[in-house]
Amino acid sequence: MPPGVRTTGGRSAGTNRGEQGRTRRVTVGRVSVERIETQMPDGTAEALVGRPDDGGHPGVLFFMDAIGLRPQLEDMVGRIAGWGYLVLTPNVFYRSGRADQLAPTADLRDPGEREAFFRTAMGRVRGLTVDKLERDVPAYLTVLRGLDGVTPGPVGTTGYCMGARLAVRAAGLDPTVAAVGGFHGGGLATEADDSPHRTLGDARAEFVFGHAANDRSMPPEAVARLGEALDRAGLTASNTVYPGTMHGYTMADTAPYDAAAAERHFTELRELFDRRL
Repeated sequence: MPPGVRTTGGRSAGTNRGEQGRTRRVTVGRVSVERIETQMPDGTAEALVGRPDDGGHPGVLFFMDAIGLRPQLEDMVGRIAGWGYLVLTPNVFYRSGRADQLAPTADLRDPGEREAFFRTAMGRVRGLTVDKLERDVPAYLTVLRGLDGVTPGPVGTTGYCMGARLAVRAAGLDPTVAAVGGFHGGGLATEADDSPHRTLGDARAEFVFGHAANDRSMPPEAVARLGEALDRAGLTASNTVYPGTMHGYTMADTAPYDAAAAERHFTELRELFDRRL
């Protein structure tokens, strides 16, 4: 484990939110998910680490959605780790507080609750500026590569909601990022000078995007703009809209969850990682 990293535990099945500060680990088959703390450029960040219990594995940097670290992400991290990857999922809002302080207190599947939560969360999203990301993302990659059990060589990233933007930026900042997944991502290709799609010329990864069909943060013209940028960069990519889906379709703890689309995303992500890592 790299300097400045310490283990604080994982979450056992059935643990409620009030118990999340205790030391614990969840094991699913031959995979464990634990919570660590690591020093970042502007403070201490919590992170989930999912690892198979046998030997070395390629590393994957998993960028969370705006809802943050929680049981749903632990389940997803464990599933990806079960494919044979060592997965790091940092709390990218570490400057704003610990994960349990920022977590929703209501069930986001209930009418209106997701929208109410995002009225607060979007301030944190907007505060995660490009200059902060350009300091944080290389640090996350350094932590990932320093974890026990990560094999040398290329790494992958995957991101959800605003995390898809971070996954794209990681590839633009580090040419050893060989595989990038982005699902129901927002703001990936805007007209702004610092739009994530403008970093693709520096990337060497293969990209798989699964856009939500109903997503104001990624309308059809933005999907087309992203596709054009991928083509100009000469990158291998899939830039697909999942029919009938809404922003957040992979997240089973929110109202937009779509089980079939979530399974499709897992299939396409696994095939990407297996090809490139």
